[in-house]
Amino acid sequence: MSTAAHTAYEDAPLTRFHIRVAIAGTGGQFSDGFVLGIVGIVLASATAALNLTPLWIGLLGAATLAGLFLGAIVTGPIADRIGRRRIFGWDMLVFGLLSASQFFVQEPWQLLALRLLLGIALGADYVVSKSLVTEHSPRRFRGRLMSFLAVAWALGYVTAYLAGFLLSNLGPDAWRWMLLISALPALIVFGFRLGVPESPLWLTQHGRLREAADVVRRHVGPNVAPPPVSSIKTTKGMAVLFSAKYRKRTMVGAVFYVCQVIPYFALGTFAPQVMEALGVSGKLAAGAAYNVFLLVGAIVGMLIIDRISRRTFLIGSFALGAALLLGLVLFASVSPILAVVLFASFALVLSAAANLEFAYPPELFPTELRASGVGVATASSRLGSAGSTFLLPVVVAGSGINTALTACVAVLLIGAFVCWRWAPETRAESLAAVDEEIEPAHHHERQGAAAH
Repeated sequence: MSTAAHTAYEDAPLTRFHIRVAIAGTGGQFSDGFVLGIVGIVLASATAALNLTPLWIGLLGAATLAGLFLGAIVTGPIADRIGRRRIFGWDMLVFGLLSASQFFVQEPWQLLALRLLLGIALGADYVVSKSLVTEHSPRRFRGRLMSFLAVAWALGYVTAYLAGFLLSNLGPDAWRWMLLISALPALIVFGFRLGVPESPLWLTQHGRLREAADVVRRHVGPNVAPPPVSSIKTTKGMAVLFSAKYRKRTMVGAVFYVCQVIPYFALGTFAPQVMEALGVSGKLAAGAAYNVFLLVGAIVGMLIIDRISRRTFLIGSFALGAALLLGLVLFASVSPILAVVLFASFALVLSAAANLEFAYPPELFPTELRASGVGVATASSRLGSAGSTFLLPVVVAGSGINTALTACVAVLLIGAFVCWRWAPETRAESLAAVDEEIEPAHHHERQGAAAH
């Protein structure tokens, strides 16, 4: 068969290989969700054993998020230079060993150091997992395959809450076991990752055409053409992300991500405390409902992400989330049941929209800048989530829960405005042509698709 008759790489049919890569990418996301979801319960259980002050609790709650910032910002340029596969293949082993080490801590500073290192490992994995899974995915299924990572994150977050509840009866050292079990999923997925090949898009952009063709032939099919070499060469380095050509996309990627995660982490990490402040007596049950709806929302988002435009999903979820939180501020005092319903509904909407955190940033950037761009977006989001997680208990104690909720409403409205004003539509874009901003031949076609 002639090359002209071959299926284009990004239009290849979905295969078991694509699903396998997506599943391999879920390990870091599940582990991230777990370590972030378990921290609130761990800190409550370990307060006496480690003599934790409110300052230590705030620092430990934000440590992993701060580490994520460092890991993402440092790893992006490295992954763009050396490839995604090497880091992707080994970072879960590092994470598993660090997680197991938490069992033996005796002082708060030891746990703080380990949580920071865990965050760095997870930040690295965020960058390479999102880039590698995106670049291996067929265009039509990209959103759904990336949503596997979002569902895995939510599943890890919910599993952490349930594990903490089940392990809480193990005595004064229950918190150690809660921390230890976070090593298991990372070590399990480590074995699945070793056989995942490098991204053909990255190989092509770095002149390794024979390797790219071999990866496509062996893993996608003999009738699928390897990705073409881009006619436009992109300058490498973090600085180019803030050049006139890319700064709008860089800004949108960072701002939408920050505006999603600030209320997500601030309210999710302290869900029982938020419910108690709203006057809900069964705060643990309400927190469990919040976490279950996080998982349901992730699944809903996976089902709709490739059926509506990215812009519609972004703007609509921000607006609806803000409306639900505003309703919580205004009507929570009417009934505890209404407060739980509004809070859980907010969790569902924001968790569904979190699918965009996995699909949208990688689509904003060309192959030679993808990991760096995802790194900037991820780092920005983790800086925001670390700050909000640290500040929420302080704001609630000093000004009340309604002040904290109103601030989250404002953050969501900022996200809606920024996306309405500047977010590009990326659902139908070719990853190989993102550096051309919009492919001229399909400009009007995409505008029409986005409108529908």
